Amino acid sequence: MKHLLLSVLHVLAKGKVAAVIVALLVAFYLGSRMAGPPVPIPSSDAGMAGMHDRAGESAEETTSWTCIMHTQIQRPEPGTCPICRMDLVPVETATGTDSDRVLVMSEADKKLAEIQTSLVERKFVDTRIRMVGMVDYDETRVKIISTYMPGRIDRLYIDYTGIEVREGDHLALIYSPDLLTAQEELLEAKRRVEKTATQKSEFLQQSDARALESAREKLRLYGLSDAQIKEIEDRGTGEDHILITSPQSGVVIEKSVNEGQYVQTGSQIYTLADLDHLWVKLDAYEQDLTWLHYGQHVDLQTEAYPGEHFEGIIAFIDPVVNARTRTVKLRVNVDNVDGRLKPGMFVRGTVHARVAKGGKVMDPDLAGKWIAPMHPEIVRDEPGDCPICQMALVKAEDLGYVSPADEDARPLVVPITAVLRTGKRAVVYVEKPNADRPTYEGREVVLGPRTGDYYLVRQGLSEGERVVTHGSFNIDSALQIQAKPSMLSMEGESPEEGGDFPTFRIALAPIYESYLNAQTHLAADQLTGAQEAFVHMAHLVDGVDMTLVEGDAHDAWMSANRQLKHAAQQILQATDLDAVRRAFELSSNAIIALEKRFGHIGEKTFVEIFCPMAFDRGASWLQTSTDVRNPYFGPKMIDCGNVASEYAPKDVARAAGPSGHQH
Repeated sequence: MKHLLLSVLHVLAKGKVAAVIVALLVAFYLGSRMAGPPVPIPSSDAGMAGMHDRAGESAEETTSWTCIMHTQIQRPEPGTCPICRMDLVPVETATGTDSDRVLVMSEADKKLAEIQTSLVERKFVDTRIRMVGMVDYDETRVKIISTYMPGRIDRLYIDYTGIEVREGDHLALIYSPDLLTAQEELLEAKRRVEKTATQKSEFLQQSDARALESAREKLRLYGLSDAQIKEIEDRGTGEDHILITSPQSGVVIEKSVNEGQYVQTGSQIYTLADLDHLWVKLDAYEQDLTWLHYGQHVDLQTEAYPGEHFEGIIAFIDPVVNARTRTVKLRVNVDNVDGRLKPGMFVRGTVHARVAKGGKVMDPDLAGKWIAPMHPEIVRDEPGDCPICQMALVKAEDLGYVSPADEDARPLVVPITAVLRTGKRAVVYVEKPNADRPTYEGREVVLGPRTGDYYLVRQGLSEGERVVTHGSFNIDSALQIQAKPSMLSMEGESPEEGGDFPTFRIALAPIYESYLNAQTHLAADQLTGAQEAFVHMAHLVDGVDMTLVEGDAHDAWMSANRQLKHAAQQILQATDLDAVRRAFELSSNAIIALEKRFGHIGEKTFVEIFCPMAFDRGASWLQTSTDVRNPYFGPKMIDCGNVASEYAPKDVARAAGPSGHQH
């Protein structure tokens, strides 16, 4: 026990907090072994023989001696440290190992350390991609109603926006002298055809027939139907007004003219949108793009209908990443025959993907099928052309899908609990097969993205190997005490406790962006803009995958999550700028805490400003410039405040040290 305490003191002297925690774990582990009735202390030879008997194994062991202050010193015999002259202490090791990162233990030690292992295997794994976005019009179903001739609007049947119309409904009545002239030309051509029908000159008959057809075509170009043209010919008189009817069903979303207004050819009168089919535009994080493909089904939920689900299909993935938010726009086609979805609604989207090798997706419904390149709802068993756009269908495999029968498509995966992650590396402990005693070897691996409870493995492991999924820290700490290479003893590296911080920072990027947008609006006394920014931020907060962070980091995120939602609720209920600014302070406290705990990505440095006069007690906020733009006072005292801290982006400042420094 004396040696154990000295080892803990040595770790404390190195100043590594994470290593201290591990050393205490080792203390608990070794202490449990030492619990029980006292036994006589054997001689060195007898002690070694007793360890052989206790383990029930035949592996030859010896005792090496190390310094508690300089664990790199290893000697086969007792003595003093050549550096600090302290007495060396014994460390039990195993002989015959061919690696410095190998630990051999007895079955009893394995049980006490609660070592559990799992197979490295190839299999399809499921993951969920969460996104947020907004309902929008289907651009292919938005029609502009315009005039085909100059004239005067004498009657508007639809005199305000939002009215629902059906195909063929009356929209407007236009007076047009040009229309009257065109009708007279038609009737004159009709009379000439009737007159020359009794003459023998075939040339005159054909000429008059062509003139009649030309007059009809002119009226068609003015927007008259064949039925209307025939009615004019049968009636024998023209009219100086034309009735414009709706070419499709939909909702009037814009009215551009008023009654009595003169218009020219091509002047816009109405804009109609068919709301039976809508688009949902979602923001997908950059790291999730590998799991998203054209034609996938998306589960959608809205604030308006809690607990209800809508379904759409991914029809377009933007080829460009937004440089500020690190997100990509996805367009999802949604049927809306019942009219419950409204353009402008906020939605949350979830894609359930079954992950295959190389970033492909396994979908039994699409594997082996043919899909329309512009209309994902068109799926066929055989090649052919899309019945809508006439473009050739594309094989699903060309769009990133694989068949469930394709064994080679199964990815190599390892449970996330098996991986010890540092700032730059990932380490797993592999159980050596057919060893006389439990033997574990540390191995660096190259990981792919995380999918649920698994990581995809790029390099370092093979199918069928067993990796430690519980007890890895105990093994790593034991290696450190034996002065062997371990993850915790690597110079310049320490495990990033609490989860996948790099991915989590990407998820926080659009939240920071919305917050900064609100700060800009408040600095300009813009109430509506600030409220809209916070509504967007509240939905972005809901879309963050909380499983990316664990332990204290998870608690820190959930605390900020509650603060941001509470602030957003207060801002939505606010009726004046003063109330919004009080809620903005609450959100600023949460955002600053997130920045200090997790940092941010991008190219801009965040600047923390403190205004001692805000709310008569002082308040802080973040912005991206040292030029103070006070959101608590706006233009009245725009430059009130001092720079308190600056936070460089993590992807730029990681090599330079901490991202924040005090002024």
